[in-house]
Amino acid sequence: MRFERLRLSNFKCYADTDVDLSSGVTVIHGLNGSGKSSLLEACFFALYGARALDQTLDELVSIGAEEASVELWFAHDGGRYRIERELKRRGDSVQTTTCLLEGEDETIEGARDVRSTVTDLLRMDASAFVNCAYVQQGEVNKLINASPSQRQDMIDDLLQLGKLEAYRERASDARVGIGRVRDDKRGALKQLDEQIEQRDAEGYHEQLNALKGDLAEVHEQIERYEQNRDRAETTRDDAQEILDEYEQRREELAEIEREIETLTKEIREAERERSDLGDQLTETRERREERRDAAAELLAETDIDGSPDDIDGETLSSRLDELREERETLDDRINDQRLEIQRYDSQAETARERADELASETADRRETAAELETELESTREEVAETREQIETLDERIAETEAVFDDAPVGPDDTERHRESAAEELTACREEVTAAETRLQSARETLSETEELLDAGKCPECGQSVDGAPHVETVDEDREAVARLETKLEQLRDRRDEREAELDRAESLADAAAELDRLREERDQLETLVEERERGVDETAERIEELREEATELETQAETRRETANEADEQAAAARERMGELNREIATLKEQIDRVESLAEIRDDTESLTDELETLRERRQSLADQNELRNERLTEKRERRDELESQVDEAAIENAKSRKREAEEYLDEVEPQLDELETRRGELQEQIGRLKTSIEELESLRERRDELAETVAQLDELYAETERLQTTYTDLRAELRRQNLQKLERMVNETFELVYGNDAYSHIELDGEYELTVYQKDGDPLDPEQLSGGERAVFNLSLRCAIYRLLAEGIDGTAPLPPLILDEPTVFLDSGHVSRLVDLIESMTELGVAQILVVSHDDELVTAADELLTVEKDSTTNRSTVEGRDAVDASALSAFN
Repeated sequence: MRFERLRLSNFKCYADTDVDLSSGVTVIHGLNGSGKSSLLEACFFALYGARALDQTLDELVSIGAEEASVELWFAHDGGRYRIERELKRRGDSVQTTTCLLEGEDETIEGARDVRSTVTDLLRMDASAFVNCAYVQQGEVNKLINASPSQRQDMIDDLLQLGKLEAYRERASDARVGIGRVRDDKRGALKQLDEQIEQRDAEGYHEQLNALKGDLAEVHEQIERYEQNRDRAETTRDDAQEILDEYEQRREELAEIEREIETLTKEIREAERERSDLGDQLTETRERREERRDAAAELLAETDIDGSPDDIDGETLSSRLDELREERETLDDRINDQRLEIQRYDSQAETARERADELASETADRRETAAELETELESTREEVAETREQIETLDERIAETEAVFDDAPVGPDDTERHRESAAEELTACREEVTAAETRLQSARETLSETEELLDAGKCPECGQSVDGAPHVETVDEDREAVARLETKLEQLRDRRDEREAELDRAESLADAAAELDRLREERDQLETLVEERERGVDETAERIEELREEATELETQAETRRETANEADEQAAAARERMGELNREIATLKEQIDRVESLAEIRDDTESLTDELETLRERRQSLADQNELRNERLTEKRERRDELESQVDEAAIENAKSRKREAEEYLDEVEPQLDELETRRGELQEQIGRLKTSIEELESLRERRDELAETVAQLDELYAETERLQTTYTDLRAELRRQNLQKLERMVNETFELVYGNDAYSHIELDGEYELTVYQKDGDPLDPEQLSGGERAVFNLSLRCAIYRLLAEGIDGTAPLPPLILDEPTVFLDSGHVSRLVDLIESMTELGVAQILVVSHDDELVTAADELLTVEKDSTTNRSTVEGRDAVDASALSAFN
């Protein structure tokens, strides 16, 4: 992993800063407190957030700023990424408003998701990052003071050995879980064995064989009884057939008797009906004769020639059509007269209504003319009053204009004059205030001087008055006070004059405003007078027009009334003609009624003739039907005699006896069959239950076999997880042993490179992660017994050795973050600082892609491939960063 670029805005002491970070060694150099470490904290904050820094968000935003942002570009494992975090102050708190991680394939948003993704990318969280690559300022004793178990956890987590422990714990949990399941399955297997043994003791198969034997016997009995029942049913059915045939003959004989009786009754009724039809024939002939007589009387009253029998329907229809056409002609004439009457009535009504409207309009015109004449007189009076107001305004305007006769400006310049007077007064008041301030200061100085003189002290140097060189300045102070008092009095007089001038200017401005108002009011009144005078002439003309219109409307109303009277006369004449037409149509209606009655009588006569023919036909039909009925009656009587001769009473009694015996046997056998069927059902049900029990027993055996197989598999799985747990434990111990050997070797190499004397022979890191330093004479020392500088060297050696171990990895290289050293020389003397330079160069040679060193020590500059100089402005308290290449860095070091 390599940091490529860092951009800050209002982050701590940085306003707007953009820094490019290259490969190799970058030294961030500057005075203490200039903000060097804040650059590294910004990188760390970008990766893991504020919680990784042990700081609040409020502490990260520059004082006085409302928002801050950090952007970090970095390359890792072949990919390029950018992290952005934005902070904003909202009320009393600061909140993260933007947090995103942009990669080549996707963008992650949200502080939690970004932190999780960074942890997955680097394969280390913030704590592991600090323990591995970020040697923070002042953390000299962190790994030294840690307990062996804490040191073991730190180093194991960095080397990913903690995962093996997690895997071992998972295997242990799996083994325990499998053991529980296996025990449960064993208990279930034991229960199944007990159930199978208990059911085997029941003897299900023996019981089943016995029940099948009983069922066969019941089947034989049922079959025998059913055969006897079938024979009894056959006997019963044969007897019933004989009885049915006998019953059928009896029913047929009864039916023939009923038919004979019915035919006899029908013949009698037909004869009665023929007699009734003869009476109806006589009555219908009489009615037809009556209708013919009525037709003769009506025909005599009409203009139709001939007798009733000679006149046909076509003649009557033709005459009716002629009369109806005449009536329609009269109806049309009556409708025309009715429409003519309505037209004359409508004309008369319309003319009268229009006459009334014209009369109303005439009254309205005359009333409007009277109202306008009244308004005209009022308007003339108002014009006279307005002219008097104009004369009054002319007098007031002349009086106001006289105010400006002796004024320094005219009415149009009063506003500028007032503004000028106000500005002069303001300037004068400011001079008075300044003079009062100077006078007050001079008086205070004089008072202090006099107090010092009274105390026998020099006002300038505080020495004794005797022989003091500045005693005579008190007289000068008194003269200065007097001059300032005179000057202040003059300024106050001039201020009063300016105030009077401003009052005069404001008075003139008010007069000018009043003059403008009076002139505007006079112009408005003159315009009003002109408009009202024009309105007087227009109103007089309008009154004359209204009176002329009223006279014209009155003439039109009289004409309309005459038109209405003429229309009334014409309507009366039309009503007389309509009366004559109504009388004609009444006579015509009587004629139509006679002809229609004659046609109706003729239709009735024809209908009665048809009815007579129908009655004759019905009477003959009844005679024909009775003849047929007599023939059928003879046949029925012969069939009755034949059926009575075929009945055998002895055979009938024998059939009844055999049927009765068969039914009695069937009544007896049915309960026995029902009982046997019930017994058979019970046996079949018992057999079914036994078969179910046998199937359940077989199912239990199958379940038992499956469960036994499952228990065997669980035994194997339990043993496998136990072996896996042991394997993880052994593997972690072996890897820890290998890593401890490498780490111990690398710590000694690094310690030897950095530490510059021969006091110590080597460092030992045992299997329990205990650290021991051995002196040349072989005596062991606890690291806490080392001096501050020696502990710093020891800590750097251990941290760099851990970084080297992670960089080399167990099975090859792994991408690590930059090695970050924050003020590593704090506890080192100059000799060890030079050895630190060698250590940095050796880490570069070992393939560390990027090393960031923060230091105020000039000697570390020689190790830099790139130098970043940080300076803080003492006025703004803001820091800036300036980059230099390796040549400039070497020149700076040589110069120093």
